Amino acid sequence: MPAPRLLRVLLLLVALACATSGVGCSDPRFPHLGRVRELHRGEGRPAAEQEAAARGLLARLLPSHSGSFDFRVISADQCGGKACFIVDNHPLFDGEGTPQVLLLGTSGVEISAGLHWYLKHYCAAHVSWDKTGGAQLSSVPRPGSLPRLPSGGILIQRPVGWSYYQNAVTSSYSFAWWDWERWEKEIDWMALQGINLPLAFTGQEAIWQKVFQRYNISKSDLDDFFGGPAFLAWSRMANMHGWGGPLPQSWLDDQLALQKKILSRMYAFGMFPVLPAFSGNIPAALRSKFPSAKVTHLGNCNPRWCCTYLLDASDPLFVEIGKLFIEEQIREYGGTSHVYSCDTFDENTPPLSDPNYISSLGAATFRGMQSGDDDAIWLMQGWLFSYDPFWEPPQMKALLHSVPVGRMIVLDLYAEVKPIWINSDQCMLHNFAADFEMYGVLDMVASGPIDARLSANSTMIGVGMSMEGIEQNPIVYDLMSEMAFHHRQVDLQVWVETYPTRRYGKSIVGLQDAWKILYQTLYNCTDGKNDKNRDVIVAFPDVEPFVIQTPGLYTSSSKTYSTKLSKNYIAVDASNDEYEHPHLWYDTDAVIRALELFLRYGDEVFVKIIESYKANNVNQVSNLCQHFIDLVNDLDTLLASHEGFLLGPWLESAKGLARDKEQEMQYEWNARTQITMWFDNTKTKASLLRDYANKYWSGLLRDYYGPRAAIYFKYLILSMEKKEPFALEEWRREWISLTNNWQSDWKVFPTTATGDALNISRTLYKKYLHDADLIQPEGIIRLRNLKNTPW
Repeated sequence: MPAPRLLRVLLLLVALACATSGVGCSDPRFPHLGRVRELHRGEGRPAAEQEAAARGLLARLLPSHSGSFDFRVISADQCGGKACFIVDNHPLFDGEGTPQVLLLGTSGVEISAGLHWYLKHYCAAHVSWDKTGGAQLSSVPRPGSLPRLPSGGILIQRPVGWSYYQNAVTSSYSFAWWDWERWEKEIDWMALQGINLPLAFTGQEAIWQKVFQRYNISKSDLDDFFGGPAFLAWSRMANMHGWGGPLPQSWLDDQLALQKKILSRMYAFGMFPVLPAFSGNIPAALRSKFPSAKVTHLGNCNPRWCCTYLLDASDPLFVEIGKLFIEEQIREYGGTSHVYSCDTFDENTPPLSDPNYISSLGAATFRGMQSGDDDAIWLMQGWLFSYDPFWEPPQMKALLHSVPVGRMIVLDLYAEVKPIWINSDQCMLHNFAADFEMYGVLDMVASGPIDARLSANSTMIGVGMSMEGIEQNPIVYDLMSEMAFHHRQVDLQVWVETYPTRRYGKSIVGLQDAWKILYQTLYNCTDGKNDKNRDVIVAFPDVEPFVIQTPGLYTSSSKTYSTKLSKNYIAVDASNDEYEHPHLWYDTDAVIRALELFLRYGDEVFVKIIESYKANNVNQVSNLCQHFIDLVNDLDTLLASHEGFLLGPWLESAKGLARDKEQEMQYEWNARTQITMWFDNTKTKASLLRDYANKYWSGLLRDYYGPRAAIYFKYLILSMEKKEPFALEEWRREWISLTNNWQSDWKVFPTTATGDALNISRTLYKKYLHDADLIQPEGIIRLRNLKNTPW
């Protein structure tokens, strides 16, 4: 349905908007936004320090050209009052050894973004995360021979002022085990992409410890409040407590020290880091200290790990704690950007729907921030408005209008498919749980920010990226970060044609053709659905086989088969969500015939297994099951050839932050558990959060996904041989036992790649795609029987 007027507060594809409707953010009726920008200019680091930050970035990125660029921070007046960068030929260039390119900008971020713009558009360079290709700089000419710019240089102004980055859960899915060396690389990447409004959530548990100590809450009281290192994001959002903990004091201290380094570097670049604020989430011990406080017990699951406590916003203690938390952060960090992130009911539903109650909640939340910082701006995710039917227009209006005009920023997560600013049905994130799958909607990325900014009564004040996990689909973020500087829609045909030239260092017609196909298929998801990787290999279905839909077969009567149905079997239609089918939005026949088709192949083999089971063909089931296991192992071999797809670095980085053996065990358990099965399982019932953060990682496939599939296949064959129903409970018991043992295991996995990716790909292409259609029964008669599997 058409979006109600109040939804104009929301923005585009992680774009930003003021908490009001009907007027633009540049309107003089928003004086506070102008005031905060003035504060940023007045409280920001000196120009010399920001220039030094940009020079340091260049020295790390392209040390051979450290003397080729000159950086200077200029005032906004020299850019027409807007944030901008200027790239020009250096007037004093006199051959190699002297600066050839002059980069001017209104901050360290702007001149860094100007450097990236020049390298990207004039030198055909490419900068991505290390795990997704890293920096391709071979196309940059030697010092003294850099491409000249047009006379007078180029001026790039931001159409909107802020460029946002991160999701509240990225801190756990991607950043959990980072040290300063990795953070330094990430902040460099942010600066090059022009990001000036990043979340800065590291180390906040140490701040909370200091605040709660004022209420006589001890470290032991907090042991059941903070989650483990890999689950802090959900502990912070009041989704769970204690799971994976307790946090050692050394973790609290080390993360606080790390946060100070992170903030110092962000400020040095002229960024405006977004700090957390109090949402009402409290430890159980506080309830006993203040028995008369208005506290709600949230959730309806295992109270040992969830069912957290929420302090009611109407209680005077709410504003008091909010004030203390803001003040403690400012004292500890020595400053603030005045922007605070708070998601009061992210994946938690308010206990009352009365708009007056919702309004009081929002007002109290903001008062907590403002009491600690009179210039506070509240930044919140708009995700709750899209997934939770609780938030009808009256409730949304009550929350959004509870804050003074210009004091709230709402993130429209994720508007590349269904932006809330246009339609209230749904908003999407590009990446869930740091899954690895090629997916995107490049056309919307290229047009959405422009459409939102130019729409009637637009309140858009920025663009940004809010993926749950990073280091995936680099083309999407390469384009999205660039949109922060475009005033008009990008010609994607041209942009996609130049992308492989930059990514691979030279123009190759075949690669350009390949990327055109990828753009038209994998990166053209226009069916309105988000992508959450449910490939069978990494997200195995926990259902008995007759529940799984197979084309052309009947599943409603046991008389059709010799194989017996369970007495608890209930016929289901295709819409049943017991088995969440993989999301395929493209014609795989049109995609390059290597990895893309290869990944779909695993799902098709599994469907063939179920079809053969229903047809009571035990030999075919046995052969196909072994074929599936071979496929998993072959995929593992392919993934092992690239360091971006290894399990080992995730586990070793977790252990690397430990101070002793006990912490090593705890941190590795956290790391293994996050990517497999979470807290609410029993011996015979799997967690609802199983495989949510699945990964195509070498080591994980061969050591966990393959053995898990083999267990399921074992019970399939036993069901056929004994002519008994599928033993669902026994399968679950053995699978959950496998999972628990794997989570507690100490096996060490490689951290460096092995094998040649190109040769392995050629071998697998020949094996699976060139010689025969191995999905067909006649193509697998030579495969070993499952009974010979070592598992």
